[in-house]
Amino acid sequence: MPELPELQAHAERLTDGWAGAELTGFRALSFTALKTASPAPDLAVGHPLLEVGRRGKYLLLGFEPVTFVVHLMQGGRLEPDPKLSAKPRGGLARWLFGDERTALLLTEMSKEKRAGVWVVAGDPRSHPPLHDLGPDATELDRDLLDQRLALSSMRVHGWLRHQGMVAGIGRRLSNEICHTARLSPFTLTSKLTAEERDRLLAAIHSCIQESLAYERTRDSMSSSKDRPGAVHHREGQACPVCGDAVRAVRYSSYTVNYCATCQTGGKVLADNTTSRFLK
Repeated sequence: MPELPELQAHAERLTDGWAGAELTGFRALSFTALKTASPAPDLAVGHPLLEVGRRGKYLLLGFEPVTFVVHLMQGGRLEPDPKLSAKPRGGLARWLFGDERTALLLTEMSKEKRAGVWVVAGDPRSHPPLHDLGPDATELDRDLLDQRLALSSMRVHGWLRHQGMVAGIGRRLSNEICHTARLSPFTLTSKLTAEERDRLLAAIHSCIQESLAYERTRDSMSSSKDRPGAVHHREGQACPVCGDAVRAVRYSSYTVNYCATCQTGGKVLADNTTSRFLK
């Protein structure tokens, strides 16, 4: 799933290419696409796109009367649509514009079709689906980090992925942040020392900035396999820091990757849902 760096860079590209284009129509191409009944998407027709913003892992297409909040989920993309096919492959929604830029198309290749669009009036941050997000990861300083960590005692990897705690971080960044911070992914947030919290904060910012710098070199959103990293999806490969083999703990819907030498004092985590140390 695209995370904060991929979505931020993509929002910047879309703003550069599409800001000022007047909306002439919005069409939901799938009954699953539009998640809200009111306000009507047509309220934006005749208005220019002000910018494409981002909040957490959502894109925000801002028009003066309403904002389209877009979640790409796992396989979604929001890209220019010059062909205007009547039945585009994976097509969920289309924004039509009145000049040579033609249209933007939301697609999702996943079978679940969970990507979608919310139309909201006023400040989109005060409405679903954004209203219960934690602060963006880029906003964290040490005081705010301490406040968010104090809300619940969780494993660090789960805390990073919990959008209500901090928004914008997913599975890949969680793996990379824990490795960069030299923390076991299963350390409880309530047990983190002051020095470990400093390392965690520094790792959050450095991993996001590394990924964002890479995304800004591209003219389209990267695929997961192309994104920079030391451990994510690199099981069996050598850790670039110490040379130990990158290991994995697998769950039904995701995998935690880590380096035992760098993160767990050499202890290997059991590859099952209990995630206890092997003896």
